[in-house]
Amino acid sequence: MLQLDAVSVGYGGSVVNRAVTILVKQGEIVALIGRNGVGKSTLAKAIIGLNPLMAGTIQLAGQQIGGLPAHRRARLGIGFVPQGRGIFSGMTVAENLATGRFLSATLRPIDYAYDLFPILKDRRNQLGGTLSGGQQQMLSIARVLLGSPRLLILDEPSDGIQPNIVEQIGELCLRLNEDQGLTILLIEQNLDLIIACAHRCLVMEKGSIARTLEPRDLENPEVARQALAI
Repeated sequence: MLQLDAVSVGYGGSVVNRAVTILVKQGEIVALIGRNGVGKSTLAKAIIGLNPLMAGTIQLAGQQIGGLPAHRRARLGIGFVPQGRGIFSGMTVAENLATGRFLSATLRPIDYAYDLFPILKDRRNQLGGTLSGGQQQMLSIARVLLGSPRLLILDEPSDGIQPNIVEQIGELCLRLNEDQGLTILLIEQNLDLIIACAHRCLVMEKGSIARTLEPRDLENPEVARQALAI
């Protein structure tokens, strides 16, 4: 589904990610893990088209996308939930959700989002900025899913979220993967969420992929500490 070959990305001539090669197969949930500041979010933004490549190639389902603008990549089926949620705080829940339906020619009804997260239906006329952090995360995820992505990239979905909602997000990821075959790239540091969801883990160090782990490997406290600095 997603293939990166020798991808390098940076800012102002400074390289953050160097020669990153990743293969995420159709129907996988792959966790990209590592300490803060190693370049995980920078790489995610390169995949979706917000950071230009310095070198290398990116393919989505066999199609070269490294030179395409972000909106073209979204229409090809990449859904991105950014760290910090990125909702429109001055728009209502329903208005936020409506923007997600522009991402794809395959439109899902807004009721699909309400079925995923019933609290959003109760809050549909409430401004996004007045929701709790957990509700904003639900809104951000639901908005992207309305665009019918083939690949969902979640950047730190547990950040600042209460544990019960993190658990809901994990359960949703598993359900979408098992029922719809949705491919997911999960950028995360929450140990429980990684172990519960991921099929395998890619450990990033100093902007490059250092090794691959099985989620159960992270049950070893020393392995988890080395990979996540916890």
